[in-house]
Amino acid sequence: MRAPISVIIPTLNTTPLLRDTMLSLMEGLDAGLVRELILSDGGSTDGVEKMADFVGAELVTGPAGRGRQLGRGAEAAQGDWLLFLHADTWMPEGWAEATVQHLAQSYDRALVYSLSFREAKGLAPKVFAGWANLRTKLFGLPYGHQAFLISRELYDGIGGFPDMPEMEDVEIARRLKGRIDLSPLCVRTDPTCFQTSGWWRQAGRSLWPLLRFRLGGGAARISKDSRL
Repeated sequence: MRAPISVIIPTLNTTPLLRDTMLSLMEGLDAGLVRELILSDGGSTDGVEKMADFVGAELVTGPAGRGRQLGRGAEAAQGDWLLFLHADTWMPEGWAEATVQHLAQSYDRALVYSLSFREAKGLAPKVFAGWANLRTKLFGLPYGHQAFLISRELYDGIGGFPDMPEMEDVEIARRLKGRIDLSPLCVRTDPTCFQTSGWWRQAGRSLWPLLRFRLGGGAARISKDSRL
């Protein structure tokens, strides 16, 4: 019996982060869950080809944009389940067991993990992570950094990830219509991009897409407005 999960990681000059991210997947590999690793690249110039060759990953390439990169990775995947994981995110200890339970019980639902930040101190990262987990519980609207496990059947049934440069997580949540389970296990995400944007500014920017989402605004329009 073949392992069920294809792991898909979108990359764009993130090769230095991949080592730790892939090490966090070893638990699932040892448990016989991971069938293949696919790096969906958007034009990196940092040696991602060598990394893919070294670890035996499949490399698919094309225009940048997380939605389209995730979509290209899914098109190449052979697994019955798809795990979408950001290059700057570590899977938590115990994720293999949680995945086995989900595969056995919830074929018609997606699974995401609670959010935390690695080596981030102070109040802001705790508030931001708490908000992310709360909005997942209340609104079924996780961030892409929370990892995303979904069956191939369900993924194809909702039309997969949209060809969008951003807000792809908002759109796929809209398509799933609440069929998202939140694990209490916490992924750990690199805080650099949040620190660069500013924690409170980033939190404020996330409120507008949420409001538009709840009011039924199209994700393409939300994506455009989020760049203002």
